[in-house]
Amino acid sequence: QVHLVESGGGSVQAGGSLRLSCTASGSREPKCMGWFRRAAGKQREGIAGTYIGVDTTYYVDSVKGRFTISQDNAKNTVYLLMNSLKPEDTAEYYCAAHLNWGECFNWDKYNNWGQGIQVTVSS
Repeated sequence: QVHLVESGGGSVQAGGSLRLSCTASGSREPKCMGWFRRAAGKQREGIAGTYIGVDTTYYVDSVKGRFTISQDNAKNTVYLLMNSLKPEDTAEYYCAAHLNWGECFNWDKYNNWGQGIQVTVSS
């Protein structure tokens, strides 16, 4: 239903910044988009979400104040700007989307996934 393509990952030193991009396409327009990550040996966790077309966002405590999710509706793209990166932010990052308005911060509702992109933060 929704095809997602991420870009922008890579390696950076602690304290640095990266911006991830996620472009959506397909037969349905998502109502919610979010970013998840999975560190080695850990479960995937939702870290940031946004309503599409509305400036309402949510962050988990571990990234609040450092990461910013934003959107460019003309480009069907959502971004994750990551500042003050820490080694513990090292993970595979995934863009995700779903079609249920009103549940953008319910991580269990996300059912369309990008391929994942690696972010590595060295100390």
